[in-house]
Amino acid sequence: MTKRSITSKKLWKLGVNDFNTQYFDFNKEGDLIAKEGNNVYNIRYLAEKFGTSLEILFPYIIEERVEDLLDLSQSLIKKHKYQGKFYYHYPMKSNQTKEVVQAVVGEGANIETASYNELYIVKKMLEQESFNEKMRILCNGPKTDKYINLIDELQHRGLKVVPIIEGPSELSTFQSSKYDVGIRLDVPVKSKANWNKQIDRFGFSRNELLKMSSFKNLKVLHYRIGKIEKLSDLIESTKYALNVYFKLKEKNPSLDTLDIGGGMPIPFERDKKYSADKVLEKLFELLKRESEKRELPHPNLICEWGRYMVAPAQITVFKVIDTKKITHKGVEAKKWYVIDGSLMNDLVDTWAIDQKWFVAPVNNKLDAKLNDVWISGSSCDSDDIYTGIGDSVTLPDYDYNSNEPFYIVFFDTGAYQDALASHHCMLSSPIKIIAENGHIVVARKRESPEDVGKEFGW
Repeated sequence: MTKRSITSKKLWKLGVNDFNTQYFDFNKEGDLIAKEGNNVYNIRYLAEKFGTSLEILFPYIIEERVEDLLDLSQSLIKKHKYQGKFYYHYPMKSNQTKEVVQAVVGEGANIETASYNELYIVKKMLEQESFNEKMRILCNGPKTDKYINLIDELQHRGLKVVPIIEGPSELSTFQSSKYDVGIRLDVPVKSKANWNKQIDRFGFSRNELLKMSSFKNLKVLHYRIGKIEKLSDLIESTKYALNVYFKLKEKNPSLDTLDIGGGMPIPFERDKKYSADKVLEKLFELLKRESEKRELPHPNLICEWGRYMVAPAQITVFKVIDTKKITHKGVEAKKWYVIDGSLMNDLVDTWAIDQKWFVAPVNNKLDAKLNDVWISGSSCDSDDIYTGIGDSVTLPDYDYNSNEPFYIVFFDTGAYQDALASHHCMLSSPIKIIAENGHIVVARKRESPEDVGKEFGW
């Protein structure tokens, strides 16, 4: 690898485990590659072969991440002589793509659903005998009659389905259930993340929970604080939840599991590391200490880290189709790079929650000068832009008059973006391919005008 290749790799922070980019590198020609053992996928070649905009999903990354988390939990349980169990439940809402769900389940993950339709997919998997019937299912979200009936059906078929009670009507339905149930606590401790809400409509307050009569089979106390920005926020909220847990257990001896929900972040901005090792170790230490202080059994621990698990397993590739100089004074960027896709449609969190993405060149001209740019989508909307982490995006300089096409990649796009995607300006969604075991499979063809038109009744 040339000196410039090494510099480029550092600039775009590839090959770094703490940033989940250990799977990516530049080859000697400057093309971005993804590595799967001895298999190598050239991203430029895939962009030219399948066209852009293009989503590339790497299920092997998910498989490795699930395996690492389960191995970590077992090693910490052994290290601390922790007597409870650890369960990872993958929240399907993060990404319901078949290949994603199969990847997490295949490595031993359990499932969390948030709707009747998601639980229906679990039923379909059961009927196809595509998973171990000992797998555990948590059911969150508001429970419609159809959702409740399907929970009941799967419980009667012997599947371990645990509904989490989130509101008064669900309480009257499940409090006397002969099957295991859970209940959600609304903790007043909130994370400092900008997308968290100070008032949460889900769950019950501490006082409401402690005034309830006993349950027939209460097993799980569930809570969440949103995105975990500081470990201290998670520890503080867990202390609060544990206090409620132990008081509830006095009236409900069957209670044996604490579910901390989701919120484990990933390093989108590549400015700091998020260590699952440290988070889990502190949690096990806290749960063990507080339990033994009260001479009670160590609770089982559940986490539902979705974005953390699947976001790094997908990249989204665009072609730059136009460039334009920015002449306004005081603006950091020097150029617009216009891409052949829509940020508002394809990476909707860019617009919805001001999500920051790490962007790199796919075909990196190693001798090209660098430029500070803003990226514009292909819709007619002025909000269809990405202005980078800070004030701009650093990319090789490019001019649309060049004879060679230029492609860029957005990392960590594997969570939520597909489910939230739209068709503003009736633009087509990206083609989606799956890369695993050295093979490429098209999971979603490029939409024609007729395909998109059907979405609007044409």
